[in-house]
Amino acid sequence: MEYSEKVLDHFMHPRNMGEISDATASGTVGNPICGDIMKMDLKIENNIIIDAKFKTFGCGSAIATSSMATELIIGKTTDEALDITNRAVAEALDGLPKVKMHCSVLAEQAVKKALEAYYLENDMMTPERQERFSILGKDEHSHTDLHGEEKS
Repeated sequence: MEYSEKVLDHFMHPRNMGEISDATASGTVGNPICGDIMKMDLKIENNIIIDAKFKTFGCGSAIATSSMATELIIGKTTDEALDITNRAVAEALDGLPKVKMHCSVLAEQAVKKALEAYYLENDMMTPERQERFSILGKDEHSHTDLHGEEKS
């Protein structure tokens, strides 16, 4: 399997790894097929993500995508962070092998799980925002496949 230099760099030297003790919001997601688990902590002030940290139990691609996801969202508004997709994470890493794209899906899901908690806790969830959380699944019977496509 061929990995880009950026994937290797973010795996060997992950950015923003750890936890935020006074996080504004957190989200944890997992993939039952590969066993990867990601936890994303966000520190949000005035709807701007001023810090993001992750803890990931998984392969090198899972760690690299978690690291890159934090880099992409720090300094963004919460709504701008909602625009981050798994494909954007993979592209920022100069690509991922197709069999590892599910790691970028988990990174997107972890960010969105934390943002969903933030919007719900602060009574800021709107129908327009709610639509942007579809990657998290609609109920316990809905899942995303390894390439981020929703399936029942």
